[in-house]
Amino acid sequence: MSKTVTPYQNQQATKKEQVADMFNNISKTYDFLNHFMSLGIDIIWRKIAINELKAQQPKRILDVATGTGDFAFEALKILQPDQIIGVDISAGMLEIAKEKITKRKLSKRFEVRLGDSEKLPFADNEFDALTVAYGVRNFENLEVGLADMLRVLKPGGKAVVLEFSKPKGFPVKQLYNFYFKYITPGIGKLFSKDSRAYSYLPESVAAFPDGKDFVAMMDKVGFKNTKNRPLTFGICSIYTGIK
Repeated sequence: MSKTVTPYQNQQATKKEQVADMFNNISKTYDFLNHFMSLGIDIIWRKIAINELKAQQPKRILDVATGTGDFAFEALKILQPDQIIGVDISAGMLEIAKEKITKRKLSKRFEVRLGDSEKLPFADNEFDALTVAYGVRNFENLEVGLADMLRVLKPGGKAVVLEFSKPKGFPVKQLYNFYFKYITPGIGKLFSKDSRAYSYLPESVAAFPDGKDFVAMMDKVGFKNTKNRPLTFGICSIYTGIK
């Protein structure tokens, strides 16, 4: 079992509370730093992940840990669902998402709600599909979160999880570890008022049970036909499962 990594190690607050505080602190620079530090590859990863749902043609989608809404906006464009609801624990991130929704005139098709990803504020069997981009490693209790995601999916509904993983091969593994350990915190300190957030990023990725371990966890809570698809030498992975 991986150890619990929290954004602010000396605080008494729960991981959930700390994650909410962290994202509130970095919400205004989050989008810029996300694209800048990934050299824009995160945009390509999102599109590949969303295309996993093309065959299902879902009409109602839940985007868990929606943040500023980038994944949901891309899903609206590619999948053309009737509605996407985004839920997130950070009010600061949701404020940015709301501004984008208003600016793009998408309020009839995309709404966001403040909520706990491990205790989703929805009834059973509500959604045709569910997505999570870079959110599951921030869950306080990953198994509880996965089980609740399964609960709100309709029978036959599909979950798509996009998350950082740990590359295994030389020299990508070494370059990746150097970039995450030294470059990422430095850039975060330069542009963000919360430099600790960008030290937490590599720590949370290192502690996350990726690959077959995450697939095994999806299987354990009841997902069927689970798959793991590594991207870009294993820097990122797409996990899918059916209810």
